[in-house]
Amino acid sequence: MAEMNLWVIVPAYNEAAGIEGTLKALAAQDDTGFTLLVVDNASTDGTAEVVARHGVQVIREEHKGTGAASDTGMRYAIAHGATHLARTDADCLPRPDWVRNIKRAFGDGLELVGGQLRPRTDEFRLKLWERRLIPAVVAVAALFGRFRPGNRDPAYLGPYVMMPGATMAITAGLYERSGGFPRTAIEEMHEDRALVNRVRKLTRAYASRRDVVVFGSVRRLRAYGLVGTLGWYADHRYRPEVIDVR
Repeated sequence: MAEMNLWVIVPAYNEAAGIEGTLKALAAQDDTGFTLLVVDNASTDGTAEVVARHGVQVIREEHKGTGAASDTGMRYAIAHGATHLARTDADCLPRPDWVRNIKRAFGDGLELVGGQLRPRTDEFRLKLWERRLIPAVVAVAALFGRFRPGNRDPAYLGPYVMMPGATMAITAGLYERSGGFPRTAIEEMHEDRALVNRVRKLTRAYASRRDVVVFGSVRRLRAYGLVGTLGWYADHRYRPEVIDVR
């Protein structure tokens, strides 16, 4: 493989109170051979200032939406020489070997890499059932996804694999060929699922890796409840009044 120029993209909206944890987790990676870029998605709380204090590059995307912010970051990185791209979210803590294991997956020939989303334990005092709930919700959503009609099409070259946007990586070439993340808001569609399905029409070189681990916030679970959270991940069948839980 030619020399890898990996960029990590973090879309962020009003994350001034918590993004430092994400930045510190990325600074603590055991492989620091990557460029970090935060996309401030029209925040009103000083997110960009917090990021800048950590010496991290930040750009702004005024069009509100996780898909739009992620796409802006990915295309900015490609324009500045990125050959490989990874994404996590501004309320997540990548495990210290996250970058290293992403690179290993690319080295094994994958063009799109998914990972595992586990619950953070530093935000709230979690009960045992809550610690197990996020993996269970993800597993249910993944099972639903396999049978969802929109994920079943003769044009797809391989099976559906759920890949949370908070722990996903892709080659720059495949990102451009697939059209990238749709420039949508989080309540409009799951942009990560849309990207996976775009990729499935182009290649079989995609998979989820168990060692590509990110610890995700449980704040949505606390706000939506169990049933609401399951409904949200099942194609937004539950739509709360407040989407951006802070």
